[in-house]
Amino acid sequence: MYKFAANLSMLFNEVDFIDRFALASQHGFKGVEYMSPYLHPKEQIAELLHKYKLEQVLFNMPAGNREKGDRGIACQPSRISEFRESVDIALDYARTLKCQTINCLAGISEPGVSAQEHHQTYVANLRYCTKKADVLGVNIVIEPLNPIDFPGFFLLRTDQAAAIVKEVGAQNLGIEYDVYQAQMSEGNLVNTIREFLPMIWHMQIADVPTRAEPGTGEIHFEYIFRELQCMGYSHWIGCDYHPLATNHFDWLQRFSLNL
Repeated sequence: MYKFAANLSMLFNEVDFIDRFALASQHGFKGVEYMSPYLHPKEQIAELLHKYKLEQVLFNMPAGNREKGDRGIACQPSRISEFRESVDIALDYARTLKCQTINCLAGISEPGVSAQEHHQTYVANLRYCTKKADVLGVNIVIEPLNPIDFPGFFLLRTDQAAAIVKEVGAQNLGIEYDVYQAQMSEGNLVNTIREFLPMIWHMQIADVPTRAEPGTGEIHFEYIFRELQCMGYSHWIGCDYHPLATNHFDWLQRFSLNL
């Protein structure tokens, strides 16, 4: 049986963030994820998780100023000190929320900086944060994003992410595989998942091209779910989509799935 988590940055946006935990529970979710918890006291979120019997399965490391275009800062040589401070903040939240996986976004490449320097910075920062996270038993995942929605993003492909995981050499570093992002960047979804399955510790789903719920676009989710079951995938799958239909959980029944 798959483990689906509600992404509270995407779902239930008709209510305030704090009220989305209740809705996730009411709809049958056992786990939640989101981009950022940092605008709210960690104790408040921990209380909501306990109240609604939800597991915090993933959140992102502080990713800079989103309004100014930041999508993570881990690859940026000019912001190494800021990145190291963000590691401490994220791990402090992970400890309180009992979250075992944090997503470390690479970020947008800096103008005038070589690809090699971005790569070296990213690897060094990942070694730093995985070492600190390992003390708490926390895993770090890295997520490729697509160049259409995120121009200039440093980490674009699954094979690039896998090579970085191997180079860093940390036992607590893996890949977050977002089906939407991967289809936009590289396609060949099932073969890629099969090739890198041991490194894929978290997945997210949305359809292409609108990033809406499964079954609204071009991705053959019925086939993907069937193949994931055959492969024995056992980690969480985040529902990371912008709802298109009013009853946007119909895809679960259509594909014979349960929360």
